[in-house]
This record gives sequence, C-alpha cells and structure tokens, in this order.
Amino acid sequence: MMSVELIFGPMLLAPLVYFISRGAEWVAKWIALALFVGLLILSVNMYQLLPADGGFFRLDEYFRVPGIDYALTLQVDALSVAMLILTAVLLILVVFTSWEEKNQGAYFSLLILFAGPIFGVFMTTNLLWFFIFWEMTLVPMLFLVGVWGGERKVYAAIKFFLYTHFASMLMLVGFFLVYKQTGEMDFMNIKEAMIVTPALIWWLMFIGFAAKLPLFPFHTWLPDAHVEAPSSISVLLAGVLLKMGAYGLIRFVVEMMPEATKEFAIYMVILGLTTTLFAGMLAIYERHIKKMVAYSSISHMGLVVVAIATVTYDGLSAALYEMIGHALVISPLFLIAGWVHHKTHTWYMDEMGGIMQKAPYVSAIFVLAGMAALGLPGTMGFVGELTIIVSAIKAYGWWIAVIALASLISAGYVIWAVRRAFHADISPIVEKSNFNMSSPEFIALCVYAVLIVLFGVYPQPIFDIANNAFAIIGGK
Repeated sequence: MMSVELIFGPMLLAPLVYFISRGAEWVAKWIALALFVGLLILSVNMYQLLPADGGFFRLDEYFRVPGIDYALTLQVDALSVAMLILTAVLLILVVFTSWEEKNQGAYFSLLILFAGPIFGVFMTTNLLWFFIFWEMTLVPMLFLVGVWGGERKVYAAIKFFLYTHFASMLMLVGFFLVYKQTGEMDFMNIKEAMIVTPALIWWLMFIGFAAKLPLFPFHTWLPDAHVEAPSSISVLLAGVLLKMGAYGLIRFVVEMMPEATKEFAIYMVILGLTTTLFAGMLAIYERHIKKMVAYSSISHMGLVVVAIATVTYDGLSAALYEMIGHALVISPLFLIAGWVHHKTHTWYMDEMGGIMQKAPYVSAIFVLAGMAALGLPGTMGFVGELTIIVSAIKAYGWWIAVIALASLISAGYVIWAVRRAFHADISPIVEKSNFNMSSPEFIALCVYAVLIVLFGVYPQPIFDIANNAFAIIGGK
C-alpha cells in the first residue's frame, strides 16, 4: 500500500492546489476534502493490516545512507494508526467548518501542507525524521494563525512558534544524546537495546513534549494561540498538535525509557494534577468564552499526563481514550465559541445571554459537549475521566482521588458558561444578531455530537485499539 506518498504527496500537492485555485478558489476545498477522505480510508486500511497480537506493521524504508542512521523508516502500530485516523477525521470536519473561509486557495493549500508532516510524525520510527516532521508542522500552523487569526494574530503565532520550537530543540538534544549512547536513531532498535537512560535525556524529552501538550508551566502559549486562531484552526491545535505531545510522551518517554519514567513518574503526576486544577480554576474565572474553552482544554490534557504517568496498561489505555475523547469534545466547544463571536462581535459571556432562544440546536450541541467535558455519564467525558481515576488510584493509592476535583471544577465553568451565554434573558447584542449557520458547519457539529454520545455509550472500539497498542505492557 502507499506509505511515503501519504507524507510527501500532500506536501507536493499543496503548492499545486494553490496555483490551480487562483482562478477558482472553491476548487481548493474540494481537493482538500477528497484528499482527507482518502487519508482516512488508507488509515483505516492500515489498522486492518496490524498484527492481531500487537506490535508494529512495517510499511517501507527510504533514503538509506550507508554509515548514517538516516533512513526514513515507516512503521505503524495501533497507537500511531489511532492518531492517523483521528487526524484525518478532524481534517475532514475542519474543511466543513471552513467552507466559507476567506482566501480559500491559500487557506486550504496550507491545510493540505499540514497533513503531510503530521502523518509523518505518526508513521516514522526514526528519531531524526520524527523531529523533521515535528518541526515542519509548525510552518503551516504559523501562517494559518498569523494570517487568518484575530487582532493579535501575529503576536500569538510568533509566541506559539517560539515556545514550541525552543522546546523542540531540547527534544532534539535528547535524541542526539540517545544516538551518542546507542549508535541508533530508530526507535525499534533503541527500545530493544534496553539501555540505562541518564536523567538528562529523560528530562530533555519530557520538557520537549510537555510544552506541546501543554503542561504547566509551559502552557502560556496556548490560550493566546486559541483566542487569535480561527475556530477551525483551534480544532487542529487542540485535536492534533496537543496530541503530538501526548503521543511523544507515550512513544519516546514511556515506551523507550520505561525504567526512567517509573523513577520520575511522580513528577509527571504532580505536574499533571497541577495543570488540571490550575487551568480549571482559570476557566472558572474567565469571562472570555474562547479563552475559557482553551483553559478547559489544558485542564483535560493534565488528566492525560496523569494517566500516562501510571506507566501501566490500564493507565495508557485510559490516556489514549481521553486523547481521542478530548479532541472530539473540545472541538465543537471551540467552533461554537468562534461562531458566537462572529455573530455577536463579542467574546464576553456576560454581554451575551439568551442564545438558546435564537439558536436552539447549536446551543444544544454546546451544552452536550460541555456536559461531556464535565464527565456526564453517557458521553465520552465520563468514560475517559472514570478510567483515568481508576487507573491512577490503582497505581498511586487513594490520595490521588483528588483528581476527581477536576470534574467538580469543570462543572463550575461549564454550567456558569451555559447560564451566562446561552440561557438567561436575551441581551441587546444577541437580540439584534443573526444566528444563521451554513449547512456544512452544522453537519460537522452534528457529527461531533453523534461521536461524543456513540463512543460514550459504546467505547469498545477505542479500547480495542488500546488493547492492540499496549498489549505488550498488559502482558498479553
């Protein structure tokens, strides 16, 4: 099957789409949609090829240079395929929610350009190529935020780029120290070497991935990026780029350095709990609806880190479920927050009120996603938080049940947001606003709503992927 084409094909297609669409910009979104649907089909097909008992499926190898471990080795397991499927689904939905975006030729060309390296991140096991693709994802995101964003878009884009790029440099130093110690750049060979990992390497990699998550105290770039980015790009920031950090923690920290991870796991737990509770409290006090959602996103990623820090089969399975659930739950919240601002021309919830009366269906989806964020049974949020709490208690004891406060805090900011912005009396701003929504946007929101409930009631398909991804850790 195609492998390297999934990475370099979109990168070569992007400039071509830009020039083709200069005379008819609408062509760009249809090409992007067709490409992303194709990526989804091929990603699902990859899952069918995985070994039933877990492990990697080798796709191919390119650019081998004698004497240098530079080969682009493409291998996938259930974890990486789960990320590929999630990325493809979100890209498809982003096309629908960007259907009427301005300057479509450039916009969708950048989305296509982003698809190539992000697939490379999840498909390669070579550390150097992983870093190359990791850095390449920053370029289209820099322009998508810096050109199509809000009033402070340039500041937010540069801050996002510098923060994550600096952290990536630390990660790269860690990779070269691993190479110096083992003479290998391929994850599979390093993993089999069972080396004793110095603390310096572990911390360099951990900080590099933690900044992308983002974990406290490396989180300050994200609220600015979310607030200034177009809402559809916020979906990619929260649903894909943050998951790169979690994926890196699992793949290159936990799986490659398990003993060092167990030694420093308690620090991960402390930082994860701090992130969850601190960001949650900031969300409660936030008047800005999109910034409130941004802090909620950070809070939930803290839960993912706590689950990863258990270094157990149960915890990693819970982390993978929460990673997927977070992407599907937080995305409609960002989209509706941006849509409400577009209609009312205000970000502040205390200036809204009564939106439920003007846009009942969209408001209902916001409420559903908000209830999922606070862990309502029957939604993905409940399954994710419950499995994380159970796995964390099994690993660290009852004291870590303090993590359950995250649900209480989530209830505070979600219910408060719904009360101020969507219920109450209609404000003058809402009264004079037109809340029409395009059909593609509404279809995308409905898809999110269905997936939130479907995987909340029937989570088994995601846990089947987790069973395959972490079978070795689970002793299966």
